[in-house]
Amino acid sequence: MDRVHTHRRAVLIGTGATTAAVLFGGRAWAAKSKPVAVALVTSVPIEQQWISRLHIALKAAVARGDITYVYSENVANTDAERVIREYAEAKKDFIIAEAFGLERPARKIAADYKNTAFLMGSSFPAQASNFSVFDNYIQDASYLTGIVAGKETKSNVVGMVGGYAIPEVNRLMHAFMAGARSVNPDVKFLISFINSWYDPPKAKETAFAMIERKADVLYAERFGVSDAAKERGVKAVGNVIDTAGQYPGTVIASALWHMEPTLDRAIAKVIEGSFTAEDYGPWSSMLNGGCSLAPLDPKLVPQAVIDLVKAKEAEIRSGAFKVAVDDSEPKSTA
Repeated sequence: MDRVHTHRRAVLIGTGATTAAVLFGGRAWAAKSKPVAVALVTSVPIEQQWISRLHIALKAAVARGDITYVYSENVANTDAERVIREYAEAKKDFIIAEAFGLERPARKIAADYKNTAFLMGSSFPAQASNFSVFDNYIQDASYLTGIVAGKETKSNVVGMVGGYAIPEVNRLMHAFMAGARSVNPDVKFLISFINSWYDPPKAKETAFAMIERKADVLYAERFGVSDAAKERGVKAVGNVIDTAGQYPGTVIASALWHMEPTLDRAIAKVIEGSFTAEDYGPWSSMLNGGCSLAPLDPKLVPQAVIDLVKAKEAEIRSGAFKVAVDDSEPKSTA
């Protein structure tokens, strides 16, 4: 088993090794025999929404024999360069760095290890010749959940709790707001960022404050928001993962992110020897199977609203309707 640090959890799934060398940037790539060795480095727990989607897609690749997989979670930003570099030194074929705080060291190390493929969650450009980026372009599904929220609210006040005001979060909030306004022009929004990717208590307290200000539907971009909604008897809309099972009767809709199209494409390119620096963001779109809407329960969402959502989803999938992408920081309107 490949272990990075004794104080950090590193889990190996599957076995096997790769032997073929890969050449980048202007030189010819060599195809690799399966399974290729993949490492994931994250700054938050593996169960966090964003990370869990990568984890699920990577385990699926293990199951079909394409990769072996090891990960290190809860890596401090100050320790990220050492952890990523150790994976590169261990001859991993493909290293995935989660996002944000890990970006600078990941880009630096990628430049030092041109025979290793790198993929980073980022809204910044790819970096020649072996550093690709991905993003959660799930604004299509977010728009649809906004329709549900706009129809559900009775107070016309919707609370929205986000992690950081960055493009990856902002565009989903704007899409959600646009969806809500499309069916309810009177809806207003309370918006707050907790400046953390994983602080459920802070997110919960922020949501409580919004409920005090009459919000009766909450956009749960962070863990903790749905807990507040459940305790106070209001509704919540999920993001990235489906938590309806954990919050029955509370979570009425969720925009789901599917990382399989992104990671399957990247892994295939590593195997065939054609991996290059590119932007994988569009592979998270609904048209590419990168996002979807969790099934709506007619016991919680009126059938007329479900029909409205399905009609708009059909327009999105056909290309007749395109959800606008707005990466600017959203502001409260209530």
